[in-house]
Amino acid sequence: MICQRTSAARDGEFKTRAENGKRYIEGYFVVYGARYEIFKDATETVDRGAFDLARDSDVRALTNHDTTLVLGRTTAGTLTLRDDDYGLWGSIEINENDQDAVNQWERVNRRDVTQCSFGFDILDEEFIEKDDGKTEWHIRKVKLYEVSVVTFPAYEATGVSARKAELETIKKRKLEKWRSEMRSKIGG
Repeated sequence: MICQRTSAARDGEFKTRAENGKRYIEGYFVVYGARYEIFKDATETVDRGAFDLARDSDVRALTNHDTTLVLGRTTAGTLTLRDDDYGLWGSIEINENDQDAVNQWERVNRRDVTQCSFGFDILDEEFIEKDDGKTEWHIRKVKLYEVSVVTFPAYEATGVSARKAELETIKKRKLEKWRSEMRSKIGG
């Protein structure tokens, strides 16, 4: 399953730029340590170092996760990604001959579209259940497939459903372990 996570870009983090006759959309697609609420009382963070850009060498930039609306690609040199202390930063060089790409640049330029997202598989993560009943997932390593400029920042339903099912499985295992320990203590 490919997960998709959306982050809201703050002013100055996600913007357009025109230079030497070329146009770019650029900013942070992921901010490390930012808490993304997946559902009530459940959050997820992406840890610094989660990306291995050498391994993830063929990443696409899309519009709204739509694979038919490709804005750039790392192997084509039209998407540049950089991993720094703050997060995963990217720059998409807009194809002036692609009206969809030009239109997207104009939407971001006007600030009609200001959010971004990324599609990935989780390779390593940590689950934490807090005393107050809240849960957290810390994503430590991912396989990155795409970054997207998005209109509506929302988690994909399948990602939320998968996390909820995972949480229920964790709780069920804890209950089963507790029951087993109690049976052992009382000799049953």
